Amino acid sequence: MANEIFILIEHFRGQLADITYIMAAAARSASAGGEHPVVGLLLGHGVKDIVSDLDVDRVLSVDDSALADFTSDTYVHYLENLLSTYSPRALFVGDTSVGSDIAGILSKRKDIPLVSGCKEVFLRDGSLHFLSQIYGGKIMAEGEIPTPIAILSMIPGGYKPDQGQGSKGPEIEEISIPGPEKVRIKLKEYIDPEVGDVDISAESRLIAVGRGIQREDNLELATELAKALGGVVCASRPIVDQGWLSTSRMVGKSGKAVKADLYLALGISGAPEHVEGVADSGMIIAINTDPAAPIFDIAKYGAEVDILDLMPILTEKVLAARGS
Repeated sequence: MANEIFILIEHFRGQLADITYIMAAAARSASAGGEHPVVGLLLGHGVKDIVSDLDVDRVLSVDDSALADFTSDTYVHYLENLLSTYSPRALFVGDTSVGSDIAGILSKRKDIPLVSGCKEVFLRDGSLHFLSQIYGGKIMAEGEIPTPIAILSMIPGGYKPDQGQGSKGPEIEEISIPGPEKVRIKLKEYIDPEVGDVDISAESRLIAVGRGIQREDNLELATELAKALGGVVCASRPIVDQGWLSTSRMVGKSGKAVKADLYLALGISGAPEHVEGVADSGMIIAINTDPAAPIFDIAKYGAEVDILDLMPILTEKVLAARGS
């Protein structure tokens, strides 16, 4: 149906990715009470159980051994068929490694507009509109979603994963589509990263540092603050790329997703790749000298302060409060 909103259900090793719930929440907020039914597209093999708490009206499921693992060739083949058959109003994909791998190909092959970096989707005067984050979050662009169909790549930050969860499992419709004649890419094996000195995804208090730390020597200030708070130091990608911290401490799309009770972001701008890894944390506090830093958009509290001035004072105050 031309008024339906499709979301590509992203999953890995039998687990639904948080971006799927975020897309479901975005689609539901724009559904206008059912005017735009929300439909999940599940491509996989033996994974129908993973959508039991996804808040969509129905799921179109393609179950094929060729879809046991993600490859762009297979996904694009099946998605092309689904778009041609159903002609939805829009297709949401995650602004992730999976979504980025297929969105541009689909856009080109089907001659469909692609709107990237979408943070929110909403109705205005009866039309679907998007709010897109560009230039690393420095600029927010708003516009009407092109008709009759468009592809939107969604970033986290506008919706929480729990907003895309429902208590009633969706209806699942099995779809039979002939597989691709030729697949150029095949998965040989998964190579898991080495276990680091700490698992930041399991930590409840995280002190995260970004470019604002300026020099490797200044990491000692963050370490002392982490000790005072009973937490662990982690970082955005630029710090890890410099070799100042190990990859096991990296937060974001290329690192780990965290769900800390307290996430203290020090000198981190808040690029979409980083926000994707922290959006589900309980309390996010951002400290940055740039008042327009996107990290403030997801923070509960924030301050426009130089972290090098703040950290020693904050450590002192925490230790005093704890009687140490």
